[in-house]
Amino acid sequence: MPKPVLLCLLLLPLLSTCQTPAPDPDYVKHHYDKTEVYIPMRDGRKLFTAIYAPKDHSHPWPFLMERSPYSSGPYGDTLYRRSLGPSGRLMRGGYIFVYQDVRGRYMSEGDFQEMTPARDHKKGSKETDESTDTWDTMDWLLKHVANNNGRAGLWGISYPGFYASASLPDAHPSIKAVSPQAPVTDEFIGDDANHNGAFFLLDNFDFDNFFDIPRPEPVKNYSRNLFRADIHDAYDFFLRLGPIKNSNNAEYFNHQGKIWDEYLGHSTYDEYWRARNIRTHLKDIRPAVLVVGGWFDAEDMFGALRTYEAIEKQSTPNDNHLVMGPWTHGAWAGGNWTKFGALDFKQNVNEHYHEIESEFFNHYLKDSAMAPLAEATVFETGSNQWKQYSTWPPKEATPVKYLLHPGGGLEPAPGEITGYDEYVSDPAHPVPYIDGTHGGRDNQYIVTDQRFAAHRPDVLVYQTAPLTDSITVTGRLRADIFLSSTGTDADLIVKLIDVLPGREDGIQTTIDPTGYQRLVRADIFRCKFRNSFEKPEPLVPGQPTEISFDMNEIAHLFKKGHRIMVQVQSSWFPLADRNPQTFVNIPTATQNDFQKATIRIYHDGAHPSGIILPVLR
Repeated sequence: MPKPVLLCLLLLPLLSTCQTPAPDPDYVKHHYDKTEVYIPMRDGRKLFTAIYAPKDHSHPWPFLMERSPYSSGPYGDTLYRRSLGPSGRLMRGGYIFVYQDVRGRYMSEGDFQEMTPARDHKKGSKETDESTDTWDTMDWLLKHVANNNGRAGLWGISYPGFYASASLPDAHPSIKAVSPQAPVTDEFIGDDANHNGAFFLLDNFDFDNFFDIPRPEPVKNYSRNLFRADIHDAYDFFLRLGPIKNSNNAEYFNHQGKIWDEYLGHSTYDEYWRARNIRTHLKDIRPAVLVVGGWFDAEDMFGALRTYEAIEKQSTPNDNHLVMGPWTHGAWAGGNWTKFGALDFKQNVNEHYHEIESEFFNHYLKDSAMAPLAEATVFETGSNQWKQYSTWPPKEATPVKYLLHPGGGLEPAPGEITGYDEYVSDPAHPVPYIDGTHGGRDNQYIVTDQRFAAHRPDVLVYQTAPLTDSITVTGRLRADIFLSSTGTDADLIVKLIDVLPGREDGIQTTIDPTGYQRLVRADIFRCKFRNSFEKPEPLVPGQPTEISFDMNEIAHLFKKGHRIMVQVQSSWFPLADRNPQTFVNIPTATQNDFQKATIRIYHDGAHPSGIILPVLR
């Protein structure tokens, strides 16, 4: 079973379990009346909906709704949630809060689909998707809930964030403000299931064990997992599991998990994944949008950044805004966030965010005054400062390619670059994603010290000299690496690291911080997808090949005296599944398909490997 903290941050089954409850545990019951209803959709299915309306009837209120696959409980007219809405500020400010179980989950009728495909062109009046279900819900609420002001907003974190995004295409006219927060967006390219074609094994094995339980009829509680797995050392457990097809052995999924089988049955960016990419449908968006994400979100950082990007590119004009803070998955929902891992932000960053969020909804749903909302409000790590930009990424940033040099150097100038470095990548001894022993995924891996990896022979390290001036890197990163392999497939993991010269304010660690290698950003790319995610191609053994891919943005200050480091490796286990390093369909691969391979990373005039950093002068 995942650790409780992991469940809270990864799954968010009930936002109230992560959100700071009201000081009065009965605040909701004292100030709101609860009603449970089943709202009919255009195809006749009915969706369970809990409505919390203010007892204050002195003036009409707007709706604020979350649609979720994680339960709208507690169920029963006399049982109340301990908190309502995205934050205590909004709960105390007064809204008609609406919670709805989406189709096929918990108490709602219908059949559940993983990330319900959006349908821009409906075949008939009864064809549905999440946009139509939201439309039908709002149409019913406006007609049947007294004392409403005719306006509505939606929000959601993680999977509920997807449903917030999915409400935007052809949105009901009453919907004026929507906040997709860490929304699941494209699960093959960069969100929960895969990153650039590499399957995120650890998270999905845990998640689908609880989420993928068959539901023949509506239930208040799924009450069990698909199987019991007492995992104390995830690295050892998944290494002993062997090829990923063994996950369907009798003691584990055993083909009981519909979504698990769908994931393993679609190992390229085929129609299954393309249909679930909500980005292509975010066109001509009318409501105001506040996209929220975390720089340390291990699940859906990609979703937040790419949702904002898709609306910007496909909706002109728009009222679209981005907030990125130093948060893990959903951590902005809590009342307090001052530290993460060894990082000390020297402030409660959630206070500033909750002001932004409250003003956003209050302005568009209640006509409250609001200072102009910046296009992008981002927290700059390293300096611990909030920054505002008129565009995202900022136009002022200049792309600078830091080149890998012989002997482990990393410099923006070409200099004398020759030759290559190499290592042996062995699937039987993959590079761990984090130091130490962990049962579930430790979400602090995204900021942890990387010295444990730098000492391995299958990890290459390149770093600058100590910086003579501070450097601010703000925007999207791009890895551009020339490699060859003795095998026919490989994974490429590129990590950008801030190396500390010694103890300093803002870093709290019990170990000697001299040379502390603080991870800033990392991602993985499955090399057979270098030319197309739809049509994989084998590597030609021994032939240098360019692997160039975008990584998620950062906003980070590398301070004077620090070093900028890049690490390169070919496994990241068990965060990502192991690549057999032979050109096969990995979900059906056997143990014999897993082979050692020698990986060469080139850094000569014809093959200038490096990482492109957007530098703010």
